[in-house]
Amino acid sequence: MASVQDISVSAVINLISALVFLLAFAIARLQPINDRVYFPKWYLKGIRASPRSSGSFVNKFVNLDLRTYIRFLNWMPAALKMPEQELIGHAGLDSAVYIRIYLLGLKIFVPITLLSFAVLVPVNWTSGETLDHIEDLTFSNIDKLSISNIPSGSKRFWAHVVMAYVYTFWTLYILYKEYKKISTMRLDFLASEKRRPDQFTVLVRNVPPDPDESVSKHVEHFFRVNHSDHYLTQQVVYNANKLAKLVEKKKSNHNWLTYYQTKYERDPEKKQKIKTGFWGLCGKSVDAIDYYTTEIEKLTKEEAEEREKVKSEPNAIVSAAFVSFNSRWGAAVCAQTQQSRNSTIWLTEWAPEPRDVYWDNLSIPYIQLSVRRLLMTVALFFLTFFFMIPIGFVQAFASIDGIRKVLPFLKPLIDMDFVKSFVQGFLPGIVLKIFLILLPMILMIMSKIEGFTSLSSLDRRSAAKYHLFVIVNVFFGSIITGAAFEQLDRFLHQSPTEIPKTIGVTLPMKATFFITFIMVDGWAGIAAEILRLVPLIMFHIKNTFLVKTEHDREEAMDPGSLNFSVSEPRLQLYFLLGLVYAVVTPILLPFIIIFFAFSYMVFRHQIINVYDQKYESGASFWPDVNRRILIGLVISHLLLIGLLSTKDASQSTPLLIVLTVLTIWFHKFCKGRFESVFVKFPLQDAVVKDTVERTTEPNFNLKEYLQDAYLHPVLKGVDFEVLKELDDEEKNSLVATKRTSRRSSKTVSNGTSEDQKTVSEIQLVF
Repeated sequence: MASVQDISVSAVINLISALVFLLAFAIARLQPINDRVYFPKWYLKGIRASPRSSGSFVNKFVNLDLRTYIRFLNWMPAALKMPEQELIGHAGLDSAVYIRIYLLGLKIFVPITLLSFAVLVPVNWTSGETLDHIEDLTFSNIDKLSISNIPSGSKRFWAHVVMAYVYTFWTLYILYKEYKKISTMRLDFLASEKRRPDQFTVLVRNVPPDPDESVSKHVEHFFRVNHSDHYLTQQVVYNANKLAKLVEKKKSNHNWLTYYQTKYERDPEKKQKIKTGFWGLCGKSVDAIDYYTTEIEKLTKEEAEEREKVKSEPNAIVSAAFVSFNSRWGAAVCAQTQQSRNSTIWLTEWAPEPRDVYWDNLSIPYIQLSVRRLLMTVALFFLTFFFMIPIGFVQAFASIDGIRKVLPFLKPLIDMDFVKSFVQGFLPGIVLKIFLILLPMILMIMSKIEGFTSLSSLDRRSAAKYHLFVIVNVFFGSIITGAAFEQLDRFLHQSPTEIPKTIGVTLPMKATFFITFIMVDGWAGIAAEILRLVPLIMFHIKNTFLVKTEHDREEAMDPGSLNFSVSEPRLQLYFLLGLVYAVVTPILLPFIIIFFAFSYMVFRHQIINVYDQKYESGASFWPDVNRRILIGLVISHLLLIGLLSTKDASQSTPLLIVLTVLTIWFHKFCKGRFESVFVKFPLQDAVVKDTVERTTEPNFNLKEYLQDAYLHPVLKGVDFEVLKELDDEEKNSLVATKRTSRRSSKTVSNGTSEDQKTVSEIQLVF
C-alpha cells in the first residue's frame, strides 16, 4: 500500500520526466533541421516552406535567434487558438470530435471534484474511524480521505448515496448535451462536405455466382435492372493481395539499395556487405548493392507475372464490388435497403472512402466471416482472462513484500526510504504500462482476421476489444490481485464472513496504485507523445541515407495519426476511474483532471501541426464513446453497492439499483434518439446536396470522377479489358444476357425467380 510519501516520490519522478520531455520538445521544435518532424501536416498541405531553404549554413541546422528561445512555450497558447470550425476544416471532423472527449472529461469531473472536496472529503476525514483494527491490511493517511475511514453502519454513508445521485445526473446531462452537439456537427459536416466517391458508392458483398456470366457483368445487370434510374458504374474487387505484397517488398528493397548506394558514394573504398540469412545476422556474406539489384530485378519480373495473372484470370475477381450511382439519393437507398428476398446475398453497405478501404479483407469469402468472428471471440475470451495471470504475478512482485520473498539479498537496499517509495509509488504503474505495449498489436491482428473491410471499422473493433481488456484486466485485475495475491494467506485462513469486508476495503486501497498509473501513463506518457522521439530519429536516419529528392523527403516524414483503437479505450479507463472513485476516494480526481487538461493541449497541438489522419469517418465512433462512459457509470454503481454492503449500509442498495436502471434507460434513449445519425444518411439531405450540385455544376462528369476511385491501388493505371466491354455495353439500350437458354428451367439459382432473370432483357431508359 503506497503512502503519501510514496505518492510524492512518484509525482516528483513523473513531473521531472514530463518537464524534461516538454523542454526537449520546446527546444527541438525550434531547430530548422527538425522542422519536418514537428510540423509535417503543414508540409503535406503545401503551406509551409522549409526554413533550411535560406540563410547561412549554420542557420540551416541550428536556430541562432535567441528571442525564439525566450518564447519557447508559445506552442501552448497557439494550440488553443484555432477555432473549432477551422480545426474541422484543417484536420477533419474525426480529429475535432476526438479532442472533445478530453473536454468532456473536464466538463464532467471538474464540478464533481469541487463537490467531492467540499462534501465527501470532510465527511470522510472527520468520521473518527480507526483503520488499524483490520488485521493484515496496510493503510495510509490517504485512506482517511476515503470512504474506508467511515465506520460500519454510520449515517454518513447517506452523503455518499446522495452524491452518487448528483454525479450520475450531472454525467447523464453532460453526455446528452454532448451527444446532441456531436450529432449536429456530423450532419452539418456531411451537408457541407465536398464531393467524395464514397457519397455515391456502396459496397456489395456476397455476389451470388452465375454460370453464364462473370461477376462484373452479373453485378452490372443486377443493378441496371433494380436501380435503373440511378445506377452509374461499378468496379469489381480484384484479389491483388499477393501483388500488393510484392510491390511493398520491392519498395523496401529499393530503399535498402538506396541506403547502401549512398554509403558507397560517401566511402568508395569500403565495400558494402550484408548477410543473406535471418535479419541479416547469419548466412552467406555478399555485396549489398549487387544483392538488392538482383532482388529488385527478380521482384519486378514476379510483379509483372502476378499483375498479368490478376488481369486475366477470372478467379482473381472476388464476389464483391463497389457500385456507384448518379446521385447520393440513389446510393443512400441502395445502402440502406435489402436488395433480394434472400437476405444472405447482394448485401449492401455504405462504401468506406477509398483511403479507408482495407483491401486485404475484401478477398475473404463472405461465408467465412461468421466462423472467423466466432473463433476470434473465443480467442479474445482466453486472451482477456489468461492475461490476468502474468499481470497479477508481476504486480504481486512489484511490491516490497514480493521483492523480499523473491530476492531476499536485496532486503537492505529496498528497506531504504527512497527505494521503498520508488518501488511502491512508481514501479507498479510502469510495470503495467510495459505489459500493455504489445496488446494493441495483438488485438488489431485479431480484428483483421475477423474480416472487417475498412480501417475505421478495424479501429472501432480493436477499440472494443481493448476496452473489454482494460475493464477486466487493468481495472478489476488490479483490484483482485491487490486482494488475492498480497493477502492470500489471510483469505485462506480467515472466517468466510470476513472475506467480503476485506474485498470491500480493497477497492479504496487500490486508489493509490491507480494514482501512480495515472502519473506514469497520463503525465509522463503524454509528454513523451509530443516529443516524438522515435519519428525524430527515424526521419534523420532516412534523410541521411535514403532521401535524394523532395518526394523522398516527404515520404521520410512520419506524421502519424490518432490511433483510435488504442487512445480511446485508454481514455475510457480514466473515465472509469473517475466515476468509480468520485464517491469512494475523491483524492484521485485532481490527478485525472490534470490528465484531461494536459492531454487536451498536447493532442490539439499534434492534430494541428503533426497528425495526418488515414481516413475520415465523420465521427462515426461517438456512439461507442458514449456507451463506454455509461458502462463505467454502471460499474461505479455496482461497486458502490458492493462496498456499502460490507459497511452495514445495505439499506441504500435499492436506491443505487434505481440509478443503474436509470443509466441503462438513458443509454437506450440516446441510442434511439441519436445513433441513426451515425449509421444512416438522411435522404432529405441527399436530395438537397444532389440538387445544389446539379444546378451549380451541370456539366460535371461524375462517371469519369468515380471510374477508378475504388480500383485496388496497385492496379491503378492498368487497363482492364472488362472495363472497355462494359463501356461498349452501356451504349446499348438493352442489357444483354446469356440466360435465355435457361428460361424453361424449373429451378432458379442465386435465390432469384425465373421472372427476375428475364427482366434483364427489358429496355432500359437512361
